Parts: sequence; structure tokens; C-alpha cells
Amino acid sequence: MLFNQTIKNLNRLRQIIQVLVKYGFEDVVTSTTLRNLVPASRQLSWSRQNRPVFAYSRYERIRMALEELGPTYIKFAQVLSNRPDVLPEALISEFVKLQSDVPPIPFATVKDTLERELGQKVETLFQYLLEKPLGSASIGQVHRGRLISGEEVVVKVQRPRVRPTVETDIAILKEVAMRAESYLERNGISSVMDILETLEKTMQRELDYRNEVRNIRQFRELYKDRKDFYVPKAYPEFSTEKVLVQEYADGCKITDQVQMARWGLIPADIASRGMHIYLSQIFETGLFHADPHPGNIILRENGVICLIDFGMVGRMNDSDRFAFAGIFIGMAQQNPRKMAANLIRLTTEHEVNDRQRLEQDLSRLIEDFSGLEIEDGNIAALGIRLQKIIYDYRMKMPGSVFLILRALAILEGIGKQLHPHLNAYAEVAPYGRRLIQEQFSPGNLVNEFSWRLSNLDELLSALPLEVLDILRQVRKGELKFETHSADRDLNLRRMDAMVSRLVLAVLIGFLLMASAIVLHAPSAAQQTALWGIPVFSFVAWVLAAMLSLALMFRSWRSGR
Repeated sequence: MLFNQTIKNLNRLRQIIQVLVKYGFEDVVTSTTLRNLVPASRQLSWSRQNRPVFAYSRYERIRMALEELGPTYIKFAQVLSNRPDVLPEALISEFVKLQSDVPPIPFATVKDTLERELGQKVETLFQYLLEKPLGSASIGQVHRGRLISGEEVVVKVQRPRVRPTVETDIAILKEVAMRAESYLERNGISSVMDILETLEKTMQRELDYRNEVRNIRQFRELYKDRKDFYVPKAYPEFSTEKVLVQEYADGCKITDQVQMARWGLIPADIASRGMHIYLSQIFETGLFHADPHPGNIILRENGVICLIDFGMVGRMNDSDRFAFAGIFIGMAQQNPRKMAANLIRLTTEHEVNDRQRLEQDLSRLIEDFSGLEIEDGNIAALGIRLQKIIYDYRMKMPGSVFLILRALAILEGIGKQLHPHLNAYAEVAPYGRRLIQEQFSPGNLVNEFSWRLSNLDELLSALPLEVLDILRQVRKGELKFETHSADRDLNLRRMDAMVSRLVLAVLIGFLLMASAIVLHAPSAAQQTALWGIPVFSFVAWVLAAMLSLALMFRSWRSGR
């Protein structure tokens, strides 16, 4: 049996199981090999806040169990709350309630960590360092101070032994998830091991403050010419894996309208400008601050907006940015087919077996949102509907997509506090249109064509070896075809269409290569030419173009 193997951290694993049983998840334990670790004498008589545990919903009990298990599990739930492609909406609603309420580290421990990491006494580094922290979280806490050189700073210090604790808890989570994976799948929670891999990577990045220093420097470089947006600088010379020293951002929270009035600032202007600063990150640079809650957005007296806390940063490549913009453009044009195509472009895997049904679902979404008045427009509600469609069709997407939807919802909430008539969707649309124009600009089309040509070259290089391998399997009688569909004729038609497209692609590649060879041959100047191009090259290019159009048309027809 599996449990005859040595299990690391057995005591901690037993604690986790006891918490699961305490909150009524005995079926998780009794339905898996975890039952071998539960004493038979355990009784289900616990309560929470003077209520029997079963008076709470199942999702509430999941949230309370993770809350009791501590910071790593709270962080796990917070990561999962950004993944509506793997969790039901009701469970996500519970996870967003979780707050990592952690008691502060003693100041003596903070001083000890600083001196050990920086190799100097605190008194030689700082004119002062306030004992009372500005904030305390599961990984570290923040203090205000002033460097010996006179600069006002904030100092983030990591909790002692947090790394081994996190690594132990993640190892246990993987152990539990592996043994309960089929149970979780039956209850609508998919791809748990993938999520744990994401959590591990996220935690590893957050456990090394040097990553945050790099993020800060990237943002400062990208926005160095903007006068209305500022990123407080980091001090790499005073920053290590466990210590981060950053310039102090003086000002008020972006939601403090009383202070804005004292400074003579107009809240509606601040809301619109803040939205544009963030949208430029998503749609123009592809590098964006992934946690824009009010505590991380500081407003200065002169109206300059500052962002702080760059531990959580999202990235989108050009292809994903174009597809993400295409979703909003498709909605603006009331074109569910375009929305569906761009949603699928964003996925790495999906279960869209009936594309027409997906388009109908998106058509209903468009109908529900297109007729709303400005004050009723709600990008948060739109995001929730989109996320439900993503979950229903089991679409696996880059995590950055959900970070953006979450961030836009947070920003919309902030914006409507400052400007009740703010239409966040109307602010997004122009960026989407500009990005679509960029997608079809001559420079981008040349890059896209070069990339596709490179892929075609790789295909043509690998094709002879693949064909030889297939022929070898045929010769040895090892080639097998397996199908799980009852519709044999449909499969044959699909295979025929696929082979036809493959033949066309190979033929196009040969024509392009032959044309290029003739064009650059030493005898090219002596051949009959049209507009300075050898006739053979010209004809080959025309044929390749015609076949490319035919291939595109066939692909479009097959995707309908």
C-alpha cells in the first residue's frame, strides 16, 4: 500500500487531517488513503462561533479550515481565488474573504535579521527605524525609517524560518492533493497539482525580495518619462533575499477624498487618470502591477499617483495581449464569433466541443451588457460572467488573464468611489482598438510572417524524419490508430481535411523555398524577369499566395 512508504512531516499531516475532520470533511479522509492516519476515537462534535459546524455551507467550511491551517494555506486559497478556470464561483467568493491576519514579529527579531543580512548595526544604517510596523503579513512586515544619508524609506523584513515552513506545507499540500485528486475532481475542483506548481513558483518569488527589486527597476525604466505616475525607487545596496529597502511614498490612499479636497484635487480626474495608468500597463507594455488595492496606490499632494508593493507582478506576451483585446473588441462590435475565437486563442487547453454553443453563450452575455446605462456598467460583473464561461468549458488560460480581470474589478470599485459615473468598460475599449491596429501594423505583420516562416522551416526539417519513423512503424507492423468516437465517418472526414491542409502547407513551403533559391541564385540576373524578379520566383510566390488563401479559407470553414 501507498501508506507503507515513508511520509515526510507525519505530525503536520495528521494536524491537517484533524482540521479537515473537524470541519466536516470526513468524506475527504474516509474516501482516500488519508483515513489510515485518523484515530478511530475522533468525534465530530466541533462547533465554530457557537454554531454546529454543519450549519455552515461546504464552501464556508473549506475557507474556515484553510484559515485555521495558517499562512501558507491562506496564501494557497488566495492564489486559487484568481483561478476561476479551476474553481466554482461560489468557492472563489469564500476565498476572497480570507485575510492573512498575522501577529507582528518582535522588533528585536527585526533588528537581528537586518544586522545579519546587511552586515552592519541598525544604528549605523538608519537615523531612526520605528518599532511599530506599518503592516504585518504572512511572509514579512514593514517598518518606516530614515537612512543615515537622510532618505525616508520603508524596510520590509522577512519572518524568521518562513522559507522552510512554506516548503514543508507545500510538500504536504502536494501529498494530500495527490491522494485526494479524484475526490476533488468529482467535486468540481480540477488541475489541483498544476495550481500547486503555480503556488510553489509564486511563493518562491515572494520569498526572495530581490525579485521585487528587479520588478521595481523595470517599472521605473518603463515609466521614467511620465510626470503623473511615480514608482518609488528601491535601494539594491540595502536589499537582500530577506530585506527590502524602498523609498517612502508620502501621501494619502487613493480613496481619501477628504484629503483630496484639502489639496484641491478633483476625484473624478484622479479616477480616470488612475484607470489609464493601469490600462497602459496591460495593453501597452504587458507588464502590470497585479495587486492594485487602495493600500498600494498612494496619491501625492501634487496629484502624482504612486504604486507600491511590487511583489506580485503579471506579464502578458504580445499574442495574449492581442487576444485579450480582441475579446473586448468583439463585445463592443456585438460579435460573439470574434469573442469566441479570441477566448480560444488565449487557451492552452479547452473542452469546446460545440463552438456554436459557446457563441450562443457569449451572445447572451453581449445582450445582457450592451444595453446597460453608464452607471449600471460593471466590468466586475462582466468578468464574473466571462469566468463562468471559462470554467464551464474547462478553458485553461495564463494566470495573468485572471489577475487582470481581478485587478480591473478592484480598480473599477476604487474608481466608482471617486467618480460614481465612471464607465470602466468605455475606458478599456480605446486601448483594445489601438492594440488591434498594432496587431495588423506592417512591422508586426512582418514579424508574424517571419515567425511563421521559421516554424514552417522547422516543420519541413522535421517532416522527413517523422515520415521515416512512421514508415519504420508500418514496416514493423507497430503503427496503431485508436479512436474513441462512435462516428467513424466524421472522424475520417476530419482526418481527410487535416491531411489536405498539411499537404497544402508543405506545398506552400516548397514553393516559397524554391522561389527564394532561384531569386538568390548566381544566374538570377540572366533569367527572364517581371518587375526585376525572375519569372519562376514570381510565379512560385503567386502560387504560394493563392494556396495560402485556400488554406486559410479551409481552416476558417473547419472552425465554423
